Amino acid sequence: MRASWIAVAIAACTLACAQGCKKDPDRWEKAAASAAASAAPIVTASAPPAESKSFNPLFPPDGADGYARVFVSEVDGTAQAKLRKDGKDVATLTITDTRTNAEAKKKFEGATEKVAGHPVMAVGKNQTTALVADRFQVKVSSPTLDHDARKAIIEKFDLGGLAKL
Repeated sequence: MRASWIAVAIAACTLACAQGCKKDPDRWEKAAASAAASAAPIVTASAPPAESKSFNPLFPPDGADGYARVFVSEVDGTAQAKLRKDGKDVATLTITDTRTNAEAKKKFEGATEKVAGHPVMAVGKNQTTALVADRFQVKVSSPTLDHDARKAIIEKFDLGGLAKL
């Protein structure tokens, strides 16, 4: 019984010592903690990209100028279709919400051409792209069509409807 009292006394002393050794942070530690907290980045929630299925009615209509339009991809913020003539792919059409990609909008800063009031530019030798409402990128890619032909296809998109999304 005496051994159990000794064990209890030792445990109580150890606990008391541990509590007494706890050190409050000094003013320098408090300042460092405050600075670290204020330097932490502020995270804000951004709105998700537009639903891709809302883009589909804005593509050039199926059968326009003898082209068949076939949707091939639909992922968050992007819809894609192929233009086909006589069973062969002629162009790839894409609408992308650039809300999550600010870099995509920067390339239009030097654009000198416009389609329906929206900046448009050639990207490489096979692609023409427009920026609608400073948010949506409309792209026509084709190894056989020239820049003017690709621009004409962009004009067939419902750019006004896209700007309202």
